[in-house]
Amino acid sequence: MSYDLSGKRILISAGGAGIGRLMAETMADAGAKVYVCDIDDAALADLAKARPTIGQIQADVADRAAVDRFIDTGFEFLGGVDVLVNNAGIAGPTGAVEDIDPADFERTLQINVMGHFLCTRRVVPLLKANGGGAIVNLSSAAGKFAFPLRTPYSASKWGVVGFTKSLAAELGPHNIRVNAILPGAVEGERIDRVIAAKAAARGVPFDEMKQMYTGLASMNRLIPPSDIVAMAMFLASDDCGTLSGQALSVDGDTQYLR
Repeated sequence: MSYDLSGKRILISAGGAGIGRLMAETMADAGAKVYVCDIDDAALADLAKARPTIGQIQADVADRAAVDRFIDTGFEFLGGVDVLVNNAGIAGPTGAVEDIDPADFERTLQINVMGHFLCTRRVVPLLKANGGGAIVNLSSAAGKFAFPLRTPYSASKWGVVGFTKSLAAELGPHNIRVNAILPGAVEGERIDRVIAAKAAARGVPFDEMKQMYTGLASMNRLIPPSDIVAMAMFLASDDCGTLSGQALSVDGDTQYLR
């Protein structure tokens, strides 16, 4: 990942662990100044110990006041904003639609869609004043395919794609690029939890369900987190040029979801 992010001032939601932390660290290594939020205090403490130059604050992106604190303190720490990465998201419940608790559906939308909105609405005026910039939204392969037994998650990730495309049309005249990344099944603990829940819902062994997930992509493998980070690096960089309004799949050529 050789993109030069020297001088870029980048905000990342859910940057304390997982893909968000890998983004934060890789972007910082590429010359960016980075500020993250996360809901997990332990993850933030670990990040602070390992990478003290990356700024941070505890925040739930579904909480408007917490988002305001994230953007305000981030702007002060960075001395401005060039890039927003809306990375925060949760898997949500797995089950038949009639069995899903409405509160769980609402929480999935609050984090995965409203969280993107709350961060974006605060950052856009800053990017306009800056003369432009970039917004990177994390969606999912579930934002382009049906995803049975995962309706809250799928609905939220389709929503992110619509949000992205509409924002790109709205903000293009202000020199602000907006794109979405659509990861497939990404290696790690999170996908293992999703697979375990789907296996339980369908009454099949975990290993069988994991093989089904691996086989969803023509490359017959799960996606390394570094592939997602590489796409985010490109979208944050000046090399991205005029690319905007795109839903970019990083999914090993996923054909469908089960």
